[in-house]
Amino acid sequence: MTNKKEPVLSGELNVQLRHLQLSDYPELREIMELAYKGIDEPYWERMDIKRLLKIFPEGQLCVEVDGKMVAAALAIIVDYKKFGDNHTYKQIVGNDSFSTHDDAGNVLYGIDVFVHPDYRGLRLGRRLYDSRKELCENLNLKSIVAGGRIPNYEKYAKDMTPRQYIDAVKNREINDPILNFQIGNDFHVKKILKNYLPGDSKSKDYATLLEWNNIYYAETEKLINAPRTYVRVGLVQWQMRPFKDLESLVEQMEYFIDAFGDYQSDFILFPELFNAPLMAEFNHLGEPEAIRGLAKYTHALREKFTEFAISYNVNIITGSMPEIENEKLYNVSYLCRRDGSWDSYKKIHITPSEQNSWGMTGGDKVKVFDTDAGKIGITICYDSEFPEISRLYAEQGMQILFVPFLTDTQNGYNRVRYCAQARAIENECYVAIAGCVGNLPKVNNMDIQYAQSAIFTPSDFAFPTNAIKAEATPNTEMTVIGDLDLELLKELHEFGSVRNLKDRRLDLYNIKLKK
Repeated sequence: MTNKKEPVLSGELNVQLRHLQLSDYPELREIMELAYKGIDEPYWERMDIKRLLKIFPEGQLCVEVDGKMVAAALAIIVDYKKFGDNHTYKQIVGNDSFSTHDDAGNVLYGIDVFVHPDYRGLRLGRRLYDSRKELCENLNLKSIVAGGRIPNYEKYAKDMTPRQYIDAVKNREINDPILNFQIGNDFHVKKILKNYLPGDSKSKDYATLLEWNNIYYAETEKLINAPRTYVRVGLVQWQMRPFKDLESLVEQMEYFIDAFGDYQSDFILFPELFNAPLMAEFNHLGEPEAIRGLAKYTHALREKFTEFAISYNVNIITGSMPEIENEKLYNVSYLCRRDGSWDSYKKIHITPSEQNSWGMTGGDKVKVFDTDAGKIGITICYDSEFPEISRLYAEQGMQILFVPFLTDTQNGYNRVRYCAQARAIENECYVAIAGCVGNLPKVNNMDIQYAQSAIFTPSDFAFPTNAIKAEATPNTEMTVIGDLDLELLKELHEFGSVRNLKDRRLDLYNIKLKK
């Protein structure tokens, strides 16, 4: 699962995590045969999968990419004290009968995980493991346990004991694709097992007994895909710096996305026109031509963001970038979801300088975006200073408003900040803003930046007294992370000290779109 082979990418991908179905069996068998070459009996029979789906359908997960099932994870629940740490794979699966599954058990036992070789590199295994952890927590199970192969051990067996090999892998002296993956997903090695999976010659018939502990054990039971209560939001306060080419900029993007992915963030917000350093290439042109030159990178960046959203399992609001459509220039933000889909928002309110210097055109679409972590809205910088757009979002159920911005003076920043805070209060939602800092003296019309990125909340007893969930240090490249409780918004709507949405005098006024 850590194979570095480039995944099969064809532009935009649609990635879906779902429960396995019996109709998936032909693709399931194909993947197992490819993933387990060299292993005796490399695949489960159809009747085995049918039995597994009957006794524990919630535990059988798969991922499909563009409608093709390419990865799966199989599991059962066991009463672990009946087995202890000394057991074989055949014992755990009841000689393929799965009679060992116990709804009243206390451990989720992972009996298989596999990814189509052509789709390794998209972190699909990690996505399956994250879902397993969620299932373990929601079913209130004590831990996840699994036996893990160590397929590279055959290269070192003459010189190392299994324990020495495992220690070398932990210390990054040796790469083992399976053990590295398990350790990277917070599993620890409990024990070394002998003859756990007979016929595994690459592992010399050894295996690692791995465990992930559920720190929420004993909490209220829920099933996977239950409505989200908390979401984690990450903001990038981006340092403007010269980049020699697109690849260098993408490398810096991935640095931040990787960091937020490690913290299992649900959303990442980049600033408005964060890619402006690439305009240096067009300094010999006038300002309108230079910004249009920058637009040639936009589709490539959107594709990269979409790829990273899948690989790091996070929804990304891409800040904004210039885009030419029907010969008109727009300032566009993309929502790249972790399932591979994407949407776009065109900045509606264009500043005088954007109009005069660049000939920018305003968009005309106002809509809320659905995500797997709630309903969100996007406004770009100047848009946040017009309350009507956010109010229309609120009427469509928006929970979080994302505001990428770019301001050169503290006056301009304060307009965005204070208006964003007002939007959070009047619409009873969270508002996240992210901007650029630093200087670009060698880029025409894009010289200085001022920012302090932040997450704002409504102002009531359930929220911080100053209505600020988190904020960055001004004018310093850094990240901001905040956990947002969406249930608090529901309570606020009904039982807040004041109810800004419910108490509107709709008998006197309302806001509606003209088209």
